[in-house]
Amino acid sequence: MTRPARKRRWRHSLGARLVAMFLLLALAVAVTFVIGMRSALRGGWLDYARPLVNHYVDLLAAEIGTPPDLARAQAIVQRTPLRIRIDGPVLQWDSQPGARNSWGHDEGRFWDGREEGDSSWRPVRQLADGHRITFGLVDVGPERRGRIAGWITLALLLLLTAAAYTYVRHLLRPLKAIRAGAIRYGDGDFAQPIALRRRDELGVLGDQIDTMAAQLRDRLDAKRALLLAISHELRSPLTRARLNAELVAEGPERAALLRDLGQMRDLVTDLLESERLVAGHPALHLAPTDLNELVRAVVASQFAGAALQLELDPALPAAPLDAARLRLLVRNLLDNALRHSAGAAQPPELRSEHDADTLRLRVRDHGPGVAPEQLPALAQAFYRTDAARARETGGVGLGLYLCRLIAQAHGGTLSFRDAAPGLEVSLSLPRR
Repeated sequence: MTRPARKRRWRHSLGARLVAMFLLLALAVAVTFVIGMRSALRGGWLDYARPLVNHYVDLLAAEIGTPPDLARAQAIVQRTPLRIRIDGPVLQWDSQPGARNSWGHDEGRFWDGREEGDSSWRPVRQLADGHRITFGLVDVGPERRGRIAGWITLALLLLLTAAAYTYVRHLLRPLKAIRAGAIRYGDGDFAQPIALRRRDELGVLGDQIDTMAAQLRDRLDAKRALLLAISHELRSPLTRARLNAELVAEGPERAALLRDLGQMRDLVTDLLESERLVAGHPALHLAPTDLNELVRAVVASQFAGAALQLELDPALPAAPLDAARLRLLVRNLLDNALRHSAGAAQPPELRSEHDADTLRLRVRDHGPGVAPEQLPALAQAFYRTDAARARETGGVGLGLYLCRLIAQAHGGTLSFRDAAPGLEVSLSLPRR
């Protein structure tokens, strides 16, 4: 994964940011606690411990005596975890001569916890005969113990991080179900609700989205029922009006009337067909179909006198398609391309091609084209762009919408590209 991709994933991952916040909070609490405890020990405990330790060191020095008695010093070392070093004109002795210097970088220091600049805090006693006795703790490997403690602390921190991440993932798991449900509802699939079995805020949010989706489905069903009822009711009077128009004497008025009635008939047909295709794949009647032959048949029957450039792949295989719906799709795409190619230097182009898994049909016109920001809305119902694609050029915005429904019902896609000049519509269908 590239660095920009990781950065985007980090910015969009609520769980990762919550875990990072937990880590920063844990580190801040630990640092604050350590600093506070060190300050408390320096300001309180050491003030009590220092005189006691000084008194204890005075007693030990007095027990060793002047001049120093080696036997007494050895007895003290045997019964206490102390290291004693005697330096003087007569006796030179160290209880741990082979051990590393336990006095630290400041020789004679009793422990590292004394205050900085306090040179009097040293367990060193100068005897009257010139000997000096230095006391220290036995070297029991503090560096190794510190390293082990550090690794243990790191392991515990990683364990806490993993536990926090797991818990955060558990808390945020409903977001995936809510997102998947929102995508289904956006695609018009209301069959499967989100149905979260939680009573926290995310569970309430999932229930509210399900309720909203149910209300939206009822409204869409009511709208579809109204459209179907109106479309069915319009068919009969349109048929009678067309029959009556056929009786009108030949002339421009008769031709205009028949053209308008034909457009109304096509609109009703498209409305009925689009509502049937909302159900998707179950509405299709699939059979092995040669897409090239289907294109040729549509061009011969409905666009015989039109200027079209066909580039059909001769090796295009047959595929299970609904021939009636595909004819409607090809008719709408070619009609759309011809309608917006008036005055163009080149005629519309239709190409078929395929690969191992997909059949493709591309239709391109050389007209004024469509602005890039309008491309995503082209296949919406009743959507019409302005200027060259206004109502005067024909159509009410159902043709491309119906094409998209047909493509989706076949498990395919319909996409649009600004071909500059013109618009290219690409249909992709699965071969199986």
